[in-house]
Amino acid sequence: MPDIEPLLAKLTEQVATLLSAEGRERCALVGIHQGGAWLAQHLQARLELPGEPGAVDIAFYRDDLARGGLQAEVRPTRMPIDIEDRVIVLVDDILYTGRTIRAALNEIFDYGRPAAVRLAVLLDRPGRELPIQADIAAHYIDLPPRQRVKLRGPDPLHLVIEEAHS
Repeated sequence: MPDIEPLLAKLTEQVATLLSAEGRERCALVGIHQGGAWLAQHLQARLELPGEPGAVDIAFYRDDLARGGLQAEVRPTRMPIDIEDRVIVLVDDILYTGRTIRAALNEIFDYGRPAAVRLAVLLDRPGRELPIQADIAAHYIDLPPRQRVKLRGPDPLHLVIEEAHS
């Protein structure tokens, strides 16, 4: 498992470059609960951005609720910014099938119409089920289908590999 500190530094550097290219004042970070929200908080602080990042809980937007039921803990979505015509930097910990990102996009568009949405992830792994790709990925990781990688935190942030449940 790669050490998280170099990954966080690389993600921060790549997001800083994206913000410069898009215009810092036009951009807003929005993290996906739970790991993406932790990362968005981390990026907001490291990049010295004003205010708080947004955070979305996509539990009610999932297309697989019938399979697994509701998550044990549903967190409120926090959108402290007006997203109309803003560049949203959607932050998540691991990009895998793409279904979490699809659900997050659905929720974001319930709050308005951003100018663009850019996806920044800590880890990208193969296994896409939807045509979604990251604009920024700190690291690419390939795991057997029965394993998954999880970001734990929030303090300290660390990565673990687990056996996937059926």
